[in-house]
Amino acid sequence: MTRNVAFAGPFALGTFSLAEAAPFPGLVVGDRALDLSTLRSPGGARTTRELLENWDEALTELRRLADAPRREDWLPLEELRVHPPAEPHQILQAGANYRKHVIELTLAHRLADDDRPEEVARAEAAAGVDRRAAEGEPYVFTGLHSSLAGAYDDLRLPDWSEQVDWELELCAVITKPAYRVRREEALAHVGAYTIANDVTARDAVFRDDLGRIGADWRPGKNLPGFTPLGPFLVPAEHIGAPEGLRLTLKLNGEVKQDDWAKDMIFDVAALVSYASQTTQLLPGDLLLTGSPAGNGIHRGRLLRDGDVMESTITGLGTQITRCAAEQH
Repeated sequence: MTRNVAFAGPFALGTFSLAEAAPFPGLVVGDRALDLSTLRSPGGARTTRELLENWDEALTELRRLADAPRREDWLPLEELRVHPPAEPHQILQAGANYRKHVIELTLAHRLADDDRPEEVARAEAAAGVDRRAAEGEPYVFTGLHSSLAGAYDDLRLPDWSEQVDWELELCAVITKPAYRVRREEALAHVGAYTIANDVTARDAVFRDDLGRIGADWRPGKNLPGFTPLGPFLVPAEHIGAPEGLRLTLKLNGEVKQDDWAKDMIFDVAALVSYASQTTQLLPGDLLLTGSPAGNGIHRGRLLRDGDVMESTITGLGTQITRCAAEQH
């Protein structure tokens, strides 16, 4: 399957490598990338995190480099390995944050003796979501850096799980430290966006021995490669209002998830503000904003050996993830 390198705006950032060489931060214009680690100018950096830590200054130089005539040292993207575009200190993940998804979850977990007509149960679930949006708070947990993978890396399906599922998500990238920021200020701390697939082994999430403790997200979401990220970091100034982004995931060419970010119960600004009340957000940190309806667990179709996921978000590009059974 051909890689789709389309993204909004004149340029994006990524992390790449040639063959087995060390990864480098790259400025992407069209179908070519400039190795920023070789530059002595303000745009030079060893990692994308260095750029994100000095984002305002870096943006000025990146704009200049993108507008300048391309030199001989711009590399064809098709010759490069694509790595996760960011190196976060922290990964925060929002759960149950799309209206239609939460309604779907509520209906899927109805008790056996719930004999209400489906339309009544759906209406009550929708009313509950609306109350939460008006009176409640986001649900945010943490992920592990070791789960990150490149946008075109294969996904290894563990042999102990029969319920590996997809969860396409818009990912906000922090470029300005944030602690206890108000919602009205929050988007000023988000300098870029990218694509994440918060893959989940659902049969590892709920444990019989936990009782009221609830779900255990660590083993189900943090296996190696379970968070494909990228391919690019697209500056927020090229995206506009994040609520206008469309998320689409196809499995073997068939659409499984297709919704707009405006279906979020808590928008990006609300999530950043909420997370910052108890966590110091740092440049390079990732905030996954939740997944729309259409997960496999509610359709009776989970990931299998040989499956191909194609995950697209407006203006951010496309991930292509091939699934392969774990080999020992």
